[in-house]
Amino acid sequence: MSIKLFDSELKVMDVLWREGDRTAKQISEALGKSVGWNVNTTYTVIKKCVAKGAVERREPNFVCHALIAKEEVQKNEAEELVNRIFDGSADKLFAALIGRRSLSKEEIARLKKLVEDLE
Repeated sequence: MSIKLFDSELKVMDVLWREGDRTAKQISEALGKSVGWNVNTTYTVIKKCVAKGAVERREPNFVCHALIAKEEVQKNEAEELVNRIFDGSADKLFAALIGRRSLSKEEIARLKKLVEDLE
């Protein structure tokens, strides 16, 4: 199942992924502090996530539960980026990422391990 989430919806999901099930009020408080949203904005975005099937609303107290894993969203977003910007070529994306900055020895080692695991 592939659900397209907008940046605002990802902010709500990030709270749920990081902290687990939370009431809408708790999400609103967290996003009020981190991004300055008011209660109405937060509740509107939560309702959009529910409508898309990304969040389940549980009663009592409007408890929100993430129905999709962060890794699933990351995978879908990465695939979309590769297809849309890099003509479906993951190696072009990889080259663009590593060509923009110097990597530490630890980052290089992790990348080598990822490539080795693919082989």
